[in-house]
Amino acid sequence: MKTPFYGFDDVTLVRAHGDEPGGDYDRWLERRDPKAKALLGPKNSLPHSYTVPQAYRTAIPEELYATAFLGDSACTWLDNADPDAPFFLMVSFPDPHHPFNPPGKYWDMYKPEQFAVPEAFSRNDWTPPALVRNIMTDRESGKANLTGMNTIAVSAREAQEARALTCGMIACIDDAIGKVLAALERSGRGGETVTIFTSDHGDHLGDHRLMLKGAEQYQSIVRVPFIWADPQAETRLQRTDALASTMDISATVLDRARIEPASGMQAKSLLPAFDGQTVRDSVFIQYDHQASNPGTHEPARVHTLVDGRYRLSVFHGTGWGELYDLQSDPGEFDNLWDDPKHAGVRARMTERLLLTEIEHVDRVPLPTRRA
Repeated sequence: MKTPFYGFDDVTLVRAHGDEPGGDYDRWLERRDPKAKALLGPKNSLPHSYTVPQAYRTAIPEELYATAFLGDSACTWLDNADPDAPFFLMVSFPDPHHPFNPPGKYWDMYKPEQFAVPEAFSRNDWTPPALVRNIMTDRESGKANLTGMNTIAVSAREAQEARALTCGMIACIDDAIGKVLAALERSGRGGETVTIFTSDHGDHLGDHRLMLKGAEQYQSIVRVPFIWADPQAETRLQRTDALASTMDISATVLDRARIEPASGMQAKSLLPAFDGQTVRDSVFIQYDHQASNPGTHEPARVHTLVDGRYRLSVFHGTGWGELYDLQSDPGEFDNLWDDPKHAGVRARMTERLLLTEIEHVDRVPLPTRRA
């Protein structure tokens, strides 16, 4: 890998999910156990009784799984780092993600029966919006791609199985992160290092009878964890409900490191939120995909605005719209888009979405001169 790579001086990469992540992992595995390559992939998997799509029991032991590789690589880097030089270390695990294949002891660490059946399977008053209804129809008719990346409909049992296996993957990551944090303490720099934990997206895992992710904007997909642990912080805040965007993370890191952000940067630092201040009054989410929405010939393009109470989503070319009151309906089952009582809310949120679109429009490249 040619460095610097996106600003990083040292790079270790994996390029996919599951037990076939490729990249530097392949070379590491060859060094650790030359015969282990024959254990990779679904063709070499162990027998199991799960029926949820994309679940297979990998034959790779946990100490040779990609999560262990990345955790060990991070520990090695910390053990050899210059103790006097500042650093930024990013450790990105491919899991938890489909395929659902936690290794070794993590496969049956949790049982599907431990997990409640998602609410959507017990509600008789829920009318699925058009996109969700079309996804369900595809699964019922056999048209759904069960081996792909996009959202599919699942049964209650499949949802429980996916949750159990996902928690196994999370436990595997927890153990790897524990080793990384132990290496940080060994380095003697734990008391001066900010630790951040977050994710890029969620998974339905049975919410609204769905699994994986797509154009849907439910909280299970767009609301991700964010933990900021600063041993030198004066404020000992336990939790904040401040709205933020993934793009704000870089601005927060720069702010904490006292580095001036690039001119015109639209991201905002979250440090004021840790003192109880409001950072954003809304979050803008833009999903644009070339694949068509199920049941249509229109590309999956949906733009969303979330404020402290409501979530509004507008779908391109379909006439579909969604409006949910996240306070009274946190499960997002009652679509208020066509509710006359909420026409004013819809109009206000639509106007705010329009103004946000204008704020974020791409203005590059700009002309060097005016005619």
